[in-house]
Amino acid sequence: MKIKTYKHFIFTLILIMGFVGMFSLPRLSLPFLASYLFYLILEPFVPRLTLLGLKKNIAVMIIMTGVLTISIFPIIKISPIISSEIENIQYYIPKLENYVNVQFQQIQHFLQAKFGFELQDKYIFEAFSYLRTQVTSVLLKLPQFLASILEWMFLVPLLSYFLLADSERVKKTFLKLVPNSIFERFYYIFHQLNKQIGDYIFAKFIEASIVGIIITVGLVLLKVRFSIILGLAAAITNIIPYVGPLLGIIPAGLLGMTEYGWSPQFGAMMILYLVANVIDIGIVFPLLVSKIVDLHPVVVVVSVILGSQYLGVLGMIICIPIAAALKLILIEIYKEFYEIRS
Repeated sequence: MKIKTYKHFIFTLILIMGFVGMFSLPRLSLPFLASYLFYLILEPFVPRLTLLGLKKNIAVMIIMTGVLTISIFPIIKISPIISSEIENIQYYIPKLENYVNVQFQQIQHFLQAKFGFELQDKYIFEAFSYLRTQVTSVLLKLPQFLASILEWMFLVPLLSYFLLADSERVKKTFLKLVPNSIFERFYYIFHQLNKQIGDYIFAKFIEASIVGIIITVGLVLLKVRFSIILGLAAAITNIIPYVGPLLGIIPAGLLGMTEYGWSPQFGAMMILYLVANVIDIGIVFPLLVSKIVDLHPVVVVVSVILGSQYLGVLGMIICIPIAAALKLILIEIYKEFYEIRS
């Protein structure tokens, strides 16, 4: 009995320490979390290569080499362009602010003449003041951000390699800590969570990449300024369910109106975003994402709102895997109590 209680205590303590460490030591925990997510995405490919007669270490090495080759080359090529575009944005903000002020004054005069209603412009000044502050903050933190990226480019592949190579040993060591009374349920939840989260992240990565590539290539062909950043923003915001595409189109709409006004060029930009999102909603999402995480749309929307409230943009991105995990855990808890009562 004492051994059983001791095992429960140790298991609970490790879980608590894991959660506390994740939030209190983000510089250490985030690379580990990213490595674990990469492991979940890449792990299904390992047995496929070992079935061809390759040893596990060789299979893992081939997978990691392929991933690094595919990912590092675009990063090296695109990083200087992104850095340059971010620096140029600060000089573009006054032009954007001037355009918005002119449009606002025209709307204000129209409403005042027709309805005697006057709009308050303090919110516009506050918004642009916030925007300037954020851009300045990004520029000041850019060297630190690039240093973090380089650090992650070294740590994440290394940790991912060890997780892939020693996955069975790590799993066995971790599962030994699980008390026997909950082992079966825990193992099932652990296995299902790994599969769901890995499949979801991989599917969302492919979906976001397709949308980002379509928009980036289209904007480059249309010779639109900041095309790389706009395409990257569209890809990142696309990860956020429902509201993501809308968030992605806002900067493009503002830039397009400021640069081109209500012209065919601006119309072409909006059509490009519309086509990209139609392809996403009509083809990519149903094929890749919808069957992986079976959540009601209301649950998804509430999850996004809660995620944004507590963790900002990061919360909006990770809210769906967390909601799916909670759903799975609650279902198993319900089954456990139902079986006990039966």
